Amino acid sequence: MGSGASRGVSSAALTFRALLGGASLLLGMYSVAFAQPATQGGAPTADIYDANGQMVGTATLTEDANGVTLAVQGSGMPLGEHGIHFHEIGRCDPPNFATAGEHFNPTGMEHGLQNPRGPHAGDLPNLTVGTDGTTSYTTTTTTVTPAPGAPNSLQWPNGTALVIHSNADDEKTNPAGNTDGRIACAVIAPPQPGP
Repeated sequence: MGSGASRGVSSAALTFRALLGGASLLLGMYSVAFAQPATQGGAPTADIYDANGQMVGTATLTEDANGVTLAVQGSGMPLGEHGIHFHEIGRCDPPNFATAGEHFNPTGMEHGLQNPRGPHAGDLPNLTVGTDGTTSYTTTTTTVTPAPGAPNSLQWPNGTALVIHSNADDEKTNPAGNTDGRIACAVIAPPQPGP
């Protein structure tokens, strides 16, 4: 009985270790797939998801002497103009993406590219979706950087997200340009683990 009991404990311990290892692997894969932006040719790239969890596009960031260029390729989105902003938390929990927080605004400015007391660092020109539900959007901004450590870094401790709104941004009304609901979201930089 001594050797049988010993084998039973070893078998249970091995089973537990295998389950624990499998759970750790799955959690690691989840964080890579949903929290870490990928890179495409060295440029940070993030998948954009709608409120149903369907991937509807990609966002790619590149930085050069002119600033940070954001390129969005998308499909399956509603027709028209939509507000698009960097938000202050790197989370995109559907269906309303409220976990992304407010606009990224480390300098404490008011909202709007046309507001004399603005803009937020996360404010961007409107994105237009065609009748076929696709968009090919490119804009350059000097108000943010993907480089860590800068005061306007998209990799600040809370992380950042890119949010597409249901309506056009009027580019002047505080706090969000009358953009209403959030229809799509991409994690640009996930929140950094606490101490």
